[in-house]
Amino acid sequence: MSEKSPVNWAQLEAKPEFRALLARKSRFIIGSTIFFVIYYFALPVLVGYFPEMMKKEVLGRLNWAYLFALSQFFMAWAMAFIYTRKAAQWDKEAAAVVHGH
Repeated sequence: MSEKSPVNWAQLEAKPEFRALLARKSRFIIGSTIFFVIYYFALPVLVGYFPEMMKKEVLGRLNWAYLFALSQFFMAWAMAFIYTRKAAQWDKEAAAVVHGH
C-alpha cells in the first residue's frame, strides 16, 4: 500500500537551499561525532599512557581519572542539548524549504 506524497522529493532535492541544509547538518553531525569519540576514548588512553598523572588527586580524594570520567556525563548532556537546539533549527529550515519560503 503506497500513498502519494504531497511533496515532490525530486524537485526538493534539486533546490540549492535543501542541499545547503543537508551539508550544514552533515558537517555538524560528523564534527560532533568525531569530537565525542575522541573525548570518549581519551580517558582510557590517558589512563593507559599516563597513569601517574591520572592518579594525581585534584579535589580531596578525587583524582584526574575520576574527574575526567565525570566530565563525560556533562559533555554528553551538553552535546544532547546542543543537538536538540540545532535539530529544531534544521526542522524550521526544512519546513521553509519544503513550503518554498
